[in-house]
Amino acid sequence: MNTTARILSIAAVAAFASFGAHADEADASQFATQFQTNRTRAEVNAEAVVEARTHNMEPEGSRIATYKSTADRAVVRAQAAEALRLGLLSAGETGM
Repeated sequence: MNTTARILSIAAVAAFASFGAHADEADASQFATQFQTNRTRAEVNAEAVVEARTHNMEPEGSRIATYKSTADRAVVRAQAAEALRLGLLSAGETGM
């Protein structure tokens, strides 16, 4: 019986404490934001139409610029092998 009374009293205190979390104006006036503007609705709509027509959905810099090389693959591989042989490039995980 003592345990039941303790549980009920804790539940009553918790319920009473939760009323403070719901305190607010009856009309929820903190959500009603007032804007002061000097632009007309037509101006804003015209700006939105222009932005919608000219907006690019692709993020800036998302495409890689293409480059057409004139070097021969075999020549480049031979140059890289020569530089590695001469010790001009590091090999593996070792630094220079």
